[in-house]
Amino acid sequence: MLNGSTHHTILHGHLFCGLGGGAKGFNAAKARHGTLSADFECLGGIDVDPAAIRDFERLAGVPGTVLDLFDRGHYRTFHGTEPPADWREAGPQDIHRAFGFRRPHILFLSAPCKGFSGLLSERTSRTPKYQALNRLTLRGIWLTLEAYKDDPIEFILFENVPRIATRGRELLDQIVALLRAYGYAVAETTHDCGELGGLAQRRKRFLLVARHARKVRPFLWEPPKRALQGVGDVLSRMKLPGDAGAGPMHRIPRLHWQTWVRLAFVEAGKDWRSLERLAVQHGLLRDYALVQDTPGCSPAASEIPDPRPSNHRKFANIYHVVAWDAATSTVIGRSQPSDGAMSVADPRPGLARGKGDDYLTAGHYGVVRWKDGCGAVSAAAGHDNGRWAVADPRPPLPAHDDRLISVIRAEDGTWHRPFTTAELACLQSLFDPEEQAELDGLNDTAWRERIGNAVPPDAAQAIAEAMGRTLLAAWSGESFMLSAAPIWVRPIAIAASVDLPLYQ
Repeated sequence: MLNGSTHHTILHGHLFCGLGGGAKGFNAAKARHGTLSADFECLGGIDVDPAAIRDFERLAGVPGTVLDLFDRGHYRTFHGTEPPADWREAGPQDIHRAFGFRRPHILFLSAPCKGFSGLLSERTSRTPKYQALNRLTLRGIWLTLEAYKDDPIEFILFENVPRIATRGRELLDQIVALLRAYGYAVAETTHDCGELGGLAQRRKRFLLVARHARKVRPFLWEPPKRALQGVGDVLSRMKLPGDAGAGPMHRIPRLHWQTWVRLAFVEAGKDWRSLERLAVQHGLLRDYALVQDTPGCSPAASEIPDPRPSNHRKFANIYHVVAWDAATSTVIGRSQPSDGAMSVADPRPGLARGKGDDYLTAGHYGVVRWKDGCGAVSAAAGHDNGRWAVADPRPPLPAHDDRLISVIRAEDGTWHRPFTTAELACLQSLFDPEEQAELDGLNDTAWRERIGNAVPPDAAQAIAEAMGRTLLAAWSGESFMLSAAPIWVRPIAIAASVDLPLYQ
């Protein structure tokens, strides 16, 4: 309850905090209700990954705690071995210690989601290893409930991938039953982080909202939705990839030559399936060739071996290329375009020549269309003299498995290239585009996994402000209110105003 002041501080703590995107967003939040206002203070975060905790401390501005929340049995199941001699099971006292022996008003957790992700097959998700990983969520929530059972946390928020509502149904039912036993009213909902945070990506997520029914009686409002940006709105504010002052996270990844060719033929806004439009004769593309686009080179066209990939399982988003003015789909932790990581159709001419040339290892090329099946080639993809001719011998192209960086101007005139790691971090709103992205370590694969798992701070800020408004109303003694703002979960709007569990 309030102490007579009009300004207050809402305390938040984070389980499975990752690199601290959620904590950074909560810290930026401001809440207001009537004459009351509040800011937010982070008490700490808990994660098993030391590198993630070092990132957390940089982004959240407070100490984090490296802590393994497995029990011994699940540790053995997940790792396939006994824990080290100095390992011990975490207890409620460790939760108190991690949060500086203070009680948060909001607990936010984004638990490991690999077992629920559509990127993992149903069969693999049901193996004992991933079942043990999934149960970390249940144990983490139980430890926290026990730690604060004498003075419960007002809100517990559990964020995860949408598929958890089906693939993790049994686990969710256990979590809901546990929360109800400790006096919480529970609702399940989904939201799009892109719309909440005004991001340049669509990021659908599951959110379980647990409200302590005795402490928090008012409605929980839905955060306002914001318009999505195009990826170009973010990327155009950044330095060009490869710029000497951009830092190690803003490098173009080295890809197999065949991958560069495939990306060049994927139409912007589509994925590998657009390659099925290509006509092939005798193992070569019938209608297209590649021309070297480098000053001083004699213009000559090279025939292109069939670039179409075999994707027998028909996964979507493989070799996906995002249009410059469109929002991307969910930023994930995968590294390569061939396993789900996305690319962008970049129209900026400065990327074809100028800054960054020193790190290009295979020159510049342009996609051109054969004219009427004869030797002449029509102008395309940024070539402006209109007089290409085939010269023999044709210049050799790199081998399909050469790993390099190359600019290939696609038929639409843009460079279809992977996002840099720094760009993914900015699309997640972890950093402002004008600042240099910097995370712990020097490993792009590890960086991308932590970035893909992160909660976008701009979306977390919107969620925190909705929670904060409700807390201020509750602390002022209100138990029911009407508002033009939408209720977060409409079917439970009436039940949300009474002191009853909401999950029946």
